[in-house]
Amino acid sequence: MMAGKPIKFGAAIPQVFFEGPPDMELVRKSVQRAEELGFDSLWTQDQVAGFVPLLECLSLLCYVAAITTKVRLGISVIVTPVRNPVQLAKNISTLDHLSGGRVIVGVGIGPHPDHTPEYYVPFGIEPKTRLKRFNEGLDIMKSLWTEPKTNIKGEFFTLDGVSMEPKPIQKPHPPIWIGGRHPDALRRSVRRGDGFMGSGPTSTKDFAGHVALVRQFLEEEGRDPATFPIAKRCFFAVDDDEARAKARLDEWFANRYPWILANRPNMVEEICVWGKPERCVEGINAIVAAGAELVVPNPLWDYSEQMERLVEEIIPHVSPA
Repeated sequence: MMAGKPIKFGAAIPQVFFEGPPDMELVRKSVQRAEELGFDSLWTQDQVAGFVPLLECLSLLCYVAAITTKVRLGISVIVTPVRNPVQLAKNISTLDHLSGGRVIVGVGIGPHPDHTPEYYVPFGIEPKTRLKRFNEGLDIMKSLWTEPKTNIKGEFFTLDGVSMEPKPIQKPHPPIWIGGRHPDALRRSVRRGDGFMGSGPTSTKDFAGHVALVRQFLEEEGRDPATFPIAKRCFFAVDDDEARAKARLDEWFANRYPWILANRPNMVEEICVWGKPERCVEGINAIVAAGAELVVPNPLWDYSEQMERLVEEIIPHVSPA
């Protein structure tokens, strides 16, 4: 990271509800308390179809925009190839107005079809087209946000003199942070994006390698790294009883990411910040040392207690690299 640059912290919005219906009172209290505690930003994840009971990211952010005033609102990350880019551009522009210009748009091409081919079936798209759809969709959204009329003849969409109003509040458009792990995705984040978001299932060791490549690509493209934020989401569970924390994490990941856990039995140790406060401090300091300028801890249970302990017992001991 840039020497002397202060570390920012985001907060993951409660969004996944395995036990019972979505608790909107928890969401309300959590996001308002996070704003009171001084978090830089609030973040959602994206998944439309599937067995995980997860609230839709943009709809949830519209609700959060209405009950907060200052904190930034981000998506980490929305899978754009499975969405209509015209509708998505409109949704995001509307959200930017509802929030008073607080939106950060994290985008990605989606999971690899070799691992989760069923992800793309409900949307009727061929998985091998996801990169082309991503690039074409991003071109369309940027044009709709910035041009009086959009004229694009693509492989999947044709827009002939299409306009979209109102434009977003943020100019030229809300910042676009691109997620991914493959070197091509990292280069794409530099060439096409305004920042990089490291995913939760990425280990700190791998994230450090990704940051090194991002910095290399920034230099090759002649971009100022001081204007290109680097962020990392991490799964978080502070608990004085480390055996209990580990058991709960194992159970949660078996429900949420069974296809990853099957190939990575040590996944919890590799990607989570967990255990006693001092161990959590070490984990977050390692993420910062790897290059994160914004860290987004994602509690998986006892959300309010986890965030209070994060602020009181852990953040004060996190040091810039």
